[in-house]
Amino acid sequence: MTASLPSTTLVKPQWIKARAALTQTYYETADTVQKLNLHTVCQEAACPNIGECWSKKHATVMILGRICTRACRFCNVATGKPTPVDPMEPENTALLVKSLGLAHVVITSVDRDDLPDGGAEHFAQTIRAIRAQMPETTIEVLTPDFLNKNGALETVMAARPDVYNHNVETVARLYPHVRPKARYFHSLYQLKRAKMLDASVFTKSGFMVGLGEDAMEIRQLMNDLRSADVDFLTVGQYLQPTPKHYPVMAYLPPKAYTLIERAAHRKGFLHVSASPLTRSSYHAGDHFQRLKAAKQSHTCE
Repeated sequence: MTASLPSTTLVKPQWIKARAALTQTYYETADTVQKLNLHTVCQEAACPNIGECWSKKHATVMILGRICTRACRFCNVATGKPTPVDPMEPENTALLVKSLGLAHVVITSVDRDDLPDGGAEHFAQTIRAIRAQMPETTIEVLTPDFLNKNGALETVMAARPDVYNHNVETVARLYPHVRPKARYFHSLYQLKRAKMLDASVFTKSGFMVGLGEDAMEIRQLMNDLRSADVDFLTVGQYLQPTPKHYPVMAYLPPKAYTLIERAAHRKGFLHVSASPLTRSSYHAGDHFQRLKAAKQSHTCE
């Protein structure tokens, strides 16, 4: 039995509010996504940065449908019985990347625990389809844990993404409360295993703050990620999607993210993005270029 939700109500501070830049380009991006029968995590997870990103023709595609087989208490994505996998999704994703002219694209998915490989082959097909249409586009995949199914991660890594991302989301103690169907050390092992399978691929992970973690737990989480050879870290404020979801236990001020970022750099991460509105795919293309530059500098030293 999972623990009941804590009860708290906090007023959202001014610094956490994003501006929705609903430009003509925003609506054009939305129209393109709809015409290709695709889903985005920008919409499904109610990302606060959607206005800014779509106005720059940046969209994070969410493959394998829009219904998740899990019910993580922080996540706004719909849960239930998923629909059959759309065989045209990889090709349509490639067409979206081409239509938007993306130099860097992030591909994520819902959890598909109902599938024998958790959807790993569909990720691989999507990577290959994008490579065929846009060979110069760099590809970042943000995958679920595939229930630790044999061969799933190997299938994704064999398709050679440029960045392999898997979010730990929160500290170990809070997993039963926030991610009851996930396992903290499975996620760490998956990140470590990705680097072992292909050391040339950048690895990335992220977590939220404001869920009730303390400073010591954050430090331990960063240590664990570095032990898994993770290159790039993202840290952002948790925002409660609806009153039914896990409550926000604290809003960290901007200064706290600066301290986290400094500590993460000292621990050896090649690149760190930490701010109240940071999300895994937010400014991902720019961050990838900085990550490459940091890697090259690190190699030369």
